[in-house]
Amino acid sequence: MRKLSVLLLAGALLLTGAPAAHAADNGNWSVYPATTRAGQRPYFFLSADPGATLTDKVTVTNRTDRPRTFRLYAADAYNTARDGGFAVRDRDERQRSIGAWARTGRDRITVRAHGSVTVPVTITVPEDAEPGDHPGALVALDEHVDPAGGGAVAVGIRQAVGARIHLRVNGPTMPALSVEDVRIEHSQPLVPGTGRSRAVISYTLRNRGNVTLAPKVALRAEGLFGRTLLARDLTKVPSELLPRQEVRLTERWDGAPQLEWGEVRLTASARDTRGSAAAGYLAVPWAVAGALLVAVGAGAALWLRPARRRRARTAREEARQAP
Repeated sequence: MRKLSVLLLAGALLLTGAPAAHAADNGNWSVYPATTRAGQRPYFFLSADPGATLTDKVTVTNRTDRPRTFRLYAADAYNTARDGGFAVRDRDERQRSIGAWARTGRDRITVRAHGSVTVPVTITVPEDAEPGDHPGALVALDEHVDPAGGGAVAVGIRQAVGARIHLRVNGPTMPALSVEDVRIEHSQPLVPGTGRSRAVISYTLRNRGNVTLAPKVALRAEGLFGRTLLARDLTKVPSELLPRQEVRLTERWDGAPQLEWGEVRLTASARDTRGSAAAGYLAVPWAVAGALLVAVGAGAALWLRPARRRRARTAREEARQAP
């Protein structure tokens, strides 16, 4: 008998980019706040005081020709390390905010073909809840496991769709954005002028505050005497950087100088906050570096030879003067 491994289709819960203007939908089923028409309220946008209890409803619609059974649960959101996409934690992971505070009236539902089921949702905000944004999602996880492979170990895929929850707990808001750990790595031809060089700039973008930010990042590289070598606004930046989240990002610099000494600076800005960090760099082709090493070695040898002669001469004189 083949062993079955179950793989949650993470892509269904990577709600990348800004919130869509329609219900969370994978083509087979959709999840959205209950309204008279799907899409009028594509996600939950709520605010509450610490200690308050909120009530709402979530609707799951089955678009297929057969009944489907779903597990309903709330989960905390986070930014993926790879590209900063909006994702939610699995129901077996530890939940700290929305995932711990929200409860559905039923945690398991069966939706008939081309039908819908609406379930009440209760969010109980603790008295000691931290002010600021608490993002998450209400997730409908299909109990059906689709086969996705053969061999000795079969792999099954379980799909899930989540409707975003944006909850703000009332209190002081503190936007805080920083750029950290800027690094630059060069890749260039052995001989200057025989090919194109490239640099890869990596950095950490961190949301140190308690509100969701939409950061913009500007890159500037300067060479000797303050010459501007590169100035661009970066596009591979998360559209939503969640509170207390960080992402490691990279930016390619094609045609980077092959012989240069300067500084790369990244400046991130968002609502009422700004952060900047820099790293110095020295670009030297391998052939030039080798020639410099040879020259330095030759110069050191020329300097050491007279010094050795002087020490030998001094030692001979001291030996002659000894009684």
